[in-house]
Amino acid sequence: MIKVSASAKNKVNVLMKEEGFDPSLAYVRVGVKSGGCSGLSYELNFDNETNKQDKLYEDNNVRIIVDKKSLLYLIGTTLEYSGGLNGKGFVFNNPNAQRTCGCGESFSL
Repeated sequence: MIKVSASAKNKVNVLMKEEGFDPSLAYVRVGVKSGGCSGLSYELNFDNETNKQDKLYEDNNVRIIVDKKSLLYLIGTTLEYSGGLNGKGFVFNNPNAQRTCGCGESFSL
């Protein structure tokens, strides 16, 4: 399961509308790919469709889809958003990550 904080929900809704997506119908696609300074990096996109291999979650009225391969790395993760002068944007609080880079965009297990 992937959770979504209130601040992330608000920012997702704003960005979806700006990019022409309907937040009540569209999905946030979360994934993991090879790369980044720690070995794996996060992917975050919007999508109107699901694939056969996707797992669907909903938290805080945000619909999230994750492909089965990425799900192994993301179980228990909370998507958060930090704005302001020192804010980083979207942040993945992943309990499975044993090491993360300074920017928080990549991790290793």
